[in-house]
Amino acid sequence: MTKKTYEQLEAYMKSCMQDSAHDMEHIYRVLYTALDIADHEKDVDYDVLICACLLHDIGRKAQFKNKKVCHAKAGAAMAVRYLTEQGFDKDYTAKVEHCILAHRFRKGKGNQPDSTEAKILFDADKIDVAGAVGVARTLQYGGHASEPIYTRLPDGRIADGEEESADSFFHEYRHKLCNIHEKLYTKRGREIAGERKAAAEAFYKSLYREVTGAFQTGPELLERSLKAGGQ
Repeated sequence: MTKKTYEQLEAYMKSCMQDSAHDMEHIYRVLYTALDIADHEKDVDYDVLICACLLHDIGRKAQFKNKKVCHAKAGAAMAVRYLTEQGFDKDYTAKVEHCILAHRFRKGKGNQPDSTEAKILFDADKIDVAGAVGVARTLQYGGHASEPIYTRLPDGRIADGEEESADSFFHEYRHKLCNIHEKLYTKRGREIAGERKAAAEAFYKSLYREVTGAFQTGPELLERSLKAGGQ
């Protein structure tokens, strides 16, 4: 890829990025991590990989406006339209399209990354929600979407994320962040994610301990104060 082509793709990416948790810095981190992973793989098409990394989240705006929209599908369609308009050939465009379509966590056939480049992008994107950066981005996105840090169960206990289905930081951590390294495709990707796991785990445990600690004694102390005030 020439520098001119890179700058052209980068400029288009910048024009599409508005989500604070999926901003340009996220794109660059994913790109640089992908290049690290690619350095440990064979027969990587760097032109496809770099383009796909730059454009993989351009559909985020559409998803944020409408949660029913899949940003991977929206972004892939946008990428195809843009690359076609700019004169990129069909084979190259199709490879980039597959990478973008397959980079998101989804169940079912036809959604899995097949090419080396798609697997690298998938891993690099997931690594950016691992570790301390992942915690920060998850909380940032949750706040932007008005999601709570935690929810409470019917009996009043703080849900640890495993016991609930409602969106919250604890739920996102337990169902996605804590075991993300096990879902990656490349050896290097699993190594990087594994190295970051301890930071996210320590934060989750500390946060859970602090919020549950307040509820262990707080209700009793409140009741005692209210009774004293009523005398």
